[in-house]
Amino acid sequence: MLAAEHDLDALLPLILVEAALTVEAERCTLFIIDRETDELVSKVAQGAEQEIRISRDEGIAGTVSRTGVPLNIPDAYSDPRFSALTDQQLGFRTRQLLCVPMRDRRGGMVGVIQALNRRTDTPFTEEDEELLLALGSQAAGAIENAFLHEDINNLFEGFVSASVVAIESRDPSTAGHSGRVADLSVNLAEAVARGGSGVFRDIRFSRAELRELRYAALLHDFGKVGVREPVLVKAEKLYPEELEVLKARFELARMDAQLQSYRRRMARVRAGEHARLDTLEAEEEHRLAQELQHLDEMLGFVLKCNRPTILEEGGFERLTELAHRTYCDSRGHSHPLLNERDVALLSIPKGTLSVEERREIESHVTHTYRFLEQIPWTKDLRSVPEIAYAHHEKLDGSGYPRALSAAAIPVQSKIMAISDIYDALTAADRPYKKAVPHERALDILGQEAKRHAIDGELLRIFIEAEVPRRALNSRSGGGAGS
Repeated sequence: MLAAEHDLDALLPLILVEAALTVEAERCTLFIIDRETDELVSKVAQGAEQEIRISRDEGIAGTVSRTGVPLNIPDAYSDPRFSALTDQQLGFRTRQLLCVPMRDRRGGMVGVIQALNRRTDTPFTEEDEELLLALGSQAAGAIENAFLHEDINNLFEGFVSASVVAIESRDPSTAGHSGRVADLSVNLAEAVARGGSGVFRDIRFSRAELRELRYAALLHDFGKVGVREPVLVKAEKLYPEELEVLKARFELARMDAQLQSYRRRMARVRAGEHARLDTLEAEEEHRLAQELQHLDEMLGFVLKCNRPTILEEGGFERLTELAHRTYCDSRGHSHPLLNERDVALLSIPKGTLSVEERREIESHVTHTYRFLEQIPWTKDLRSVPEIAYAHHEKLDGSGYPRALSAAAIPVQSKIMAISDIYDALTAADRPYKKAVPHERALDILGQEAKRHAIDGELLRIFIEAEVPRRALNSRSGGGAGS
């Protein structure tokens, strides 16, 4: 039973219970050698409320940890090595004491176990000593396994942290997104366990499952390392260089309008209309001013169309009209103000990406899955790739990359989808979008739920449990996503 527990905080109380039962002791204490300070540390003791640290150079526990020799003391207070301070801290009176070393399979010292006060109020026997030594050996192995498991967890944490840094280095404006999505997802999962109804009524997430969800959320965007940076950080519908070319066309159109105006004036002068020259000049200036103003208005409309939108919008029909507007270059060749690509990009109803660019962005999910599939996840974390893979799927089958139906989407992915959308909406201003207020973000999520893109029951829990506030508090307090 001890060997099966890999969580040190859960393992140590189990060892104490087993030790007390084995030698019929009123109470047991357990000290582990701190690998950094070489002190003896009692992280848990029956009756103790806080960690106890003692030097290995003093006391009965220190003596046993140094010598490796068990001590069976019939009267604890008669032994000068015994310190009554621990009794005072615990409000306990030690009479008999049996202290044995805990050695790992290589013979290395892991710590000591102390049994206090035999229930028969008689000294501990040699058999008790042998039994406690045997248990100590098992406990030492279990503790070493727990330490190894902890080291592996720390290795995973370091790997995940480094991966998140790699993701966010591609687009520094999104820094913190992965961590916030992890916090929101874990807090929503915990809220489901507290107040879920319907299909979520009996859903509970173990500590290991919450950790699995957290890793999936932290790594859900890793595939973006395979997306071209200009596409990844595209702020407007036209790339900056494309917009500059378009603005240059409008400047040429202005110059062409001015040139045509002067040509008309010259033609009328040649036609002998000298007497009306002042009137002609005023008429032409008015006409030119109107044409230039119209060009400026058209450019203003184009610039407005170039800005991204959060929800789908229309009103781009005028772009087709502008595509038929032409200007002449210095050689007299006619060119359209807007080409077909300009019109197609400026007419994007939502966001800034063309169909091809959106496909490229969406491919990050598949890249993420392929990357995560290469990692030899432990049994507790084996679903990380699949959870991350499905976080952009929609209940109505309109999601990507596999267009899964609602039943085929893991509940963890449904949780992550809400968290991802909420943070994407409310995150601080980015080059390609403004931050959306909390209430507006909830309204948008509500619209997504109405069209069966995200789960309405999970959204209800998200709102009623105030998950964003809880996630913020857990993050500032060093919670699950820190």
